[in-house]
Amino acid sequence: MLYASGRQGWADAELEGPRKDLSALFNLVLSHVKAPALDADAPFAMVASILEYDQFLGRVLTGRVEQGRARLNMQVKVLRQDGSTVETGRLTKLLGFRGLDRVTVEEAEAGDIVAVAGLTDATIPDSIGAPELTEPLHAIPVDPPTLAMTFRVNDGPLGGKEGKKVTSRQIRERLLREAEGNVAIKITESNESEAFEVAGRGELQLGVLIETMRREGFELSIGRPRVLTQINPETKEREEPYEEVLVDVDEPYSGVVVEKLSRRRGQMQDMRPSGGGKVRLTFVMPSRGLIGYHGEFLTDTRGTGIMNRLFAGYRPWAGPIEGRRNGSLISSENGNAVQYALWYLQERGTLFVSPGEAVYVGMILGEHSRESDLDINPIKEKKLTNIRAAGKDEAMLLIPPRKMSLEQAIAYIEDDELVEVTPSAVRIRKRYLDPNERKRNEKKSDSAAA
Repeated sequence: MLYASGRQGWADAELEGPRKDLSALFNLVLSHVKAPALDADAPFAMVASILEYDQFLGRVLTGRVEQGRARLNMQVKVLRQDGSTVETGRLTKLLGFRGLDRVTVEEAEAGDIVAVAGLTDATIPDSIGAPELTEPLHAIPVDPPTLAMTFRVNDGPLGGKEGKKVTSRQIRERLLREAEGNVAIKITESNESEAFEVAGRGELQLGVLIETMRREGFELSIGRPRVLTQINPETKEREEPYEEVLVDVDEPYSGVVVEKLSRRRGQMQDMRPSGGGKVRLTFVMPSRGLIGYHGEFLTDTRGTGIMNRLFAGYRPWAGPIEGRRNGSLISSENGNAVQYALWYLQERGTLFVSPGEAVYVGMILGEHSRESDLDINPIKEKKLTNIRAAGKDEAMLLIPPRKMSLEQAIAYIEDDELVEVTPSAVRIRKRYLDPNERKRNEKKSDSAAA
């Protein structure tokens, strides 16, 4: 037992000790933790555990030297987990850790944690070793991306007015820079012009990337999230990613969680009390069933629920999942929304905009109370006359609009809609702004489905 204070930075075996430093803690670790069984004379080998990008050094990989010795400028090769050689090169930079500082070292031996530079294709969890290394070291594989979104330039009428970085070249450079240091993100060119496919582990991870780009001054349009499917080579059936979902929730809210996840094709595997009035639920369900559910989950559990998810592999396609039932209220005019018009339109559904906000043709202003879309005029003003009548100028009180966050907007949209993201606003719009063009594409999609 030790007596310690993290704030004051001391640890002592005696309650009334000198309380100078943490040497008592370090001595306890040395006496109780066995030294690792590492071979310092074997060929150098390490597993890349952390990937980052430095504008001066390029790709920097951090890991622990499992065997042998690493020397500056030594020749190395990179092995994938299947044993294939990715590349060969030199360790142009060898960095060790001294406390919290990273310093240049000439040599590192087995057991040291080091960062190496000079390799262009190595990533997590590749094995970096001497040329005579024949087998890769054991490493935990990185879960593959399960979700993809389309990042496009903002080509709406308000594009370029609120952000500083709006071109496809700037967006492409930023995404490639993100992929250099984020091993869970994959960037590919899209079939659409000035668009890129960004794949990741979930809508939350991609939402963090979008929010970061937005704060950096980027303007872009985001398509609806979709899961990455594959064809089973043996059965020739389409397969989709599944997640193992672990939910800790208060017992009164367990019923609504089970109901909602069952609607989203979730299969409950286990249900047991976890103490303190809480229940632990285990589900296996398609990844697409979790799109947009996190906010709904927090609402249903009054913010007390905890949900964790783990990639569980690919399984056969689970069939259709119920999506949004209501249509959209779509602007038919360009200008600024007027309170007089919104007062008459709010009975048609739930509005997303306030008076004075800029709107344009094809922008989604709210959720329709019915399943169909409805074109509305939000800029219609009251006609002025010289006649006064009782009750003519009654107070027009608006219901507060429903303001969506970035994550809520991404989860809300359908296949024919986009989220317009700028440094100062998050808007929802139709993919095709012109109503005539929307009708033509609806007919094409209906005929293709038939």
